[in-house]
Amino acid sequence: MKFLKSGKVKDVYEVSDTELEFVFSDRISVFDKIIPSEVPFKGETLARTAAYWFEVCKDLGINTHYIRLVKPNRMRVRRIRVISDHNQLRREKGNYLIPLECIARYYVYGSLWDRVDAGEIDATAFSFPKSHKMTLGEKLPEPFFEVTTKLEKVDRNLDEAAALRISALTKDEFDELRDIALRIDREMDARVAPRGLIHVDGKKEFAFDEERHLMVVDTFGTADEDRFWDAEELKEGRFVERSKEFVRQYYRKTGYHEKLMKARKEGKEEPPIPPLPQDVLEEVSKIYIQLFEDLTGQRFR
Repeated sequence: MKFLKSGKVKDVYEVSDTELEFVFSDRISVFDKIIPSEVPFKGETLARTAAYWFEVCKDLGINTHYIRLVKPNRMRVRRIRVISDHNQLRREKGNYLIPLECIARYYVYGSLWDRVDAGEIDATAFSFPKSHKMTLGEKLPEPFFEVTTKLEKVDRNLDEAAALRISALTKDEFDELRDIALRIDREMDARVAPRGLIHVDGKKEFAFDEERHLMVVDTFGTADEDRFWDAEELKEGRFVERSKEFVRQYYRKTGYHEKLMKARKEGKEEPPIPPLPQDVLEEVSKIYIQLFEDLTGQRFR
């Protein structure tokens, strides 16, 4: 196979003109930064969890690029074109990556809480009355769906008009994309709730196949793309992370996140992200393995 590129987490190889192979590494990234540490068994948990959800999509009749697992950390997928020139997309019928990350949120948490707390977004955006005072961890009355850029160095939030412009989607196609994402999440909720998990939010990526039918691509429903809470802990008022959010919160506590955001806001050189201590790495590895088992109902070993 021909090596094509390394991403934040996956290495990508060319199998043929129509197939790629994803090799899931143990690398981990947060805030668009690759941490100089590797999490034991992380790649395998991601590949096997993603494969589980792709099989769920197959049962639901949802089109995806997934073909099969080759090894526990290696996945074969249909090959799609990545076109960085937004103007060119308007001349294409299909077989290309839609340059959007699609995020569905169900609770006020993480970066969404940061924006609420900073006054960048108010209660009416979530169908609350304007006078409603939002709180950390509050359940939203309905899903909050938003999109960001996909092919830029740092993701930017987009309104619907901008999303349509850079993706060459029609309004109907955008609505269909959102409906597919929310349909998958409803199935995810139904499966994880009996296993003591709450699905807080998650992101998905899409492409068009050769006939311009939407299909789900990359991966989703893992500890990297989605946030999960422990349901029993939430009853006691505690937000116990069962996802990569544990790592994000670590860097918030150390003060790194604040320094990074300040540098980005001021247009200054970004501080390098420090490695994770060994005890934190071991805890993160346990989170990924346990979440794989709880999400899929399968034993890791």
